[in-house]
Amino acid sequence: MADVSPKFHRPDLLPAAGYAEAELSVSHDGIEFWQFMVAGSIAGVIEHTSMFPVDTLKTRMQAQSTPCHSVPAGLRHAFTSILRLEGPLGLYRGIGAMSLGAGPAHAVYFSVYEKAKEYLSRGNPNNPAAHAASGVVATVASDAVLTPMDTVKQRLQLRSSPYKGVADCAARVFREEGLRAFYASYRTTVVMNAPFTAVHFATYEASKRALMEVSPDNASDERLVVHATAGAAAGALAALVTTPLDVVKTQLQCQGVFSVMGL
Repeated sequence: MADVSPKFHRPDLLPAAGYAEAELSVSHDGIEFWQFMVAGSIAGVIEHTSMFPVDTLKTRMQAQSTPCHSVPAGLRHAFTSILRLEGPLGLYRGIGAMSLGAGPAHAVYFSVYEKAKEYLSRGNPNNPAAHAASGVVATVASDAVLTPMDTVKQRLQLRSSPYKGVADCAARVFREEGLRAFYASYRTTVVMNAPFTAVHFATYEASKRALMEVSPDNASDERLVVHATAGAAAGALAALVTTPLDVVKTQLQCQGVFSVMGL
């Protein structure tokens, strides 16, 4: 096997004194805490806005499995129905709520994850248990920030939503259902996202490490490809595990809408 650069050696193979000195000389992963927050916030907004049409289709399909809708919509039917009745902009209804919530929530998510990973890894960055536990801690914190705006977003995404916009929806939910309505799905969201992030980050870190070890000499040149590939694999596996609870979350968040619509 070809010789590998020292930066790819496992930490436990490095001299203890030298490794401790290196840990003190640079911040975790080479950037500061506030940079994790900014990077996470930007990543979250880009992620949610770019995938928002898909999220709208998912919400419609999940909500239409309630007793209020006798015929659950399939993907093709939901897509064509939105385009025919609401136009392309119908796919983006509620995006303002997501934009308001995604930035702060992801800033919390990534910064808490990185700090928890730094603390729990105890000098061994190749620790899947630490990655999984860090993901759980991060999602509990970020869900507390995102859930209220996610509830508004979900309600605006529904077919024939009775709300005029983000402000109208938030005001009416608060007035008619109280503050608790914004957090009706919080426990379900945490129960869903805790295993999601545990699976996601453990798979992501393992995939990233495996991909970098395939070609360590070119790892720095292929860093974006490595992150994207590892992230796609991790996200797909995590979504497969947690989709049933995501359906429950959607229906909890939208349960007050049907009474408003007279259904």
